[in-house]
Amino acid sequence: MAHYEWEPINGSAPTELEEKLLAYEKKGILVPPRRVVLNSEQIQGIRESSAINTAVLDEVAKHIEIGMTTEDINEIVHNFTIAHGAVPAPLNYQGFPKSVCTSINAQVCHGIPSSTVKLKEGDIINVDVSTIYNGYFSDASRMFIMGETSKENKRLVKVTKECLEIGAYAAKPFGFVGDIGAAIQTHAERNGYSVVQELCGHGVGLKFHEVPEVLHFGTKGTGMLLVPGMVFTIEPMINMGSRKVFVDRSNNWTIYTQDMKPSAQWEHTFLMTETGLEILTY
Repeated sequence: MAHYEWEPINGSAPTELEEKLLAYEKKGILVPPRRVVLNSEQIQGIRESSAINTAVLDEVAKHIEIGMTTEDINEIVHNFTIAHGAVPAPLNYQGFPKSVCTSINAQVCHGIPSSTVKLKEGDIINVDVSTIYNGYFSDASRMFIMGETSKENKRLVKVTKECLEIGAYAAKPFGFVGDIGAAIQTHAERNGYSVVQELCGHGVGLKFHEVPEVLHFGTKGTGMLLVPGMVFTIEPMINMGSRKVFVDRSNNWTIYTQDMKPSAQWEHTFLMTETGLEILTY
């Protein structure tokens, strides 16, 4: 006899959501596990974590400037997070040595802060902050432009943010994860850019990384069903040149574009509601 994730527990009467998702399952559609459809108490905990995460990025925005080091950014993030009773999620996560990721120009993601790397005129930098508060996780990143940069860099940063917004708009309750990626890929490629395919958005909240994997490319109508109560990130990484990337083997973390052309990324944590996505982090 087939087992279905959304069969009523212990023979109890099925809820309306259980009935709906069981019907999807029986059609062969990939539905989320129960653990990632969160209750109001869990969602409130993620909201509180997200508020601190947003405040951390706001604090970075107040102080980031040409001439400061990426380690200076790390200290801002670490000290502000701890001062607000939270924990920087990246610190010691699978061996990551710092409290934030700082990725400059051709660095796609997972840049490691350093006291020897100074921000220069024209740099574009992604600051990726993740927070644990009372056991709940949140995650967001922003792009910052240092002084005056090229019009090509400005356009890349702008279109990448549009990709995030368009991907979020495409996500509807009882739609599919693939709807997000298809919308992002279409907009990026229409503007002459490529989408990094080796990294993705992810479920977040009770864990740092959870299902679903939110690809930023793909086909509409595919992937996991999107259900109210799910919390996940959308975080497109868009390259000015080729989509191909490589890992810096000196630290096994930082990812670069293979052609060393610039990359940009924006990220929010979202809650799926009955009417669409709600932004939890900015």
